[in-house]
Amino acid sequence: MNIQKFKILLSSLMLVACSSVWAKSNFSRQTIDLGVVVTDAKKSIAFYKDVIGFQEVPGFEVKGKFPKAVGLTDGSSLNVHVLVLGEEESATKLKVMQVDSKKPARNIDQPYIHTVAGFSYLTIFVEDVDLVMANAKKHGCEAYAKSPQILPKGFPQDLCLLMLKDPDGNFVEIVGPNTKSLQKKK
Repeated sequence: MNIQKFKILLSSLMLVACSSVWAKSNFSRQTIDLGVVVTDAKKSIAFYKDVIGFQEVPGFEVKGKFPKAVGLTDGSSLNVHVLVLGEEESATKLKVMQVDSKKPARNIDQPYIHTVAGFSYLTIFVEDVDLVMANAKKHGCEAYAKSPQILPKGFPQDLCLLMLKDPDGNFVEIVGPNTKSLQKKK
């Protein structure tokens, strides 16, 4: 290999290596926090804690001019309840808030995930789908459509998807090992 080709190859490899490092270094965490505006914070917090299994940690308030200045609200303050999936610092956080505004949040009937553009569902991976189903039943929630179902061909066949809806009608996918009733059908 001549020296010119070697320099081009080396330069290309260095560029690829550096771009990989730059891309990784821009994220300070590998999980995201998701904020959800609800019409009844108390009901929603109960759903995510009692049915799904989130834990509540101290939340926070955003007051004054800041919410409007950054485009979060019309000037209304925010009281944010923080729910987590674990105790690690990087655990996923669901920020639940009910905004007291002259124009309150409204529910949109969403029979399918493609009914409304934007974020359409949460996917939560669990160790025991039967436990989530039992919690849902205990709190008056029913599985949505004909779920749970074993994942489609091409995906692991020992996993299923249970679809629930939170009190505001947001889709919540629960993915985990097949339920006992699905194991019997195999």
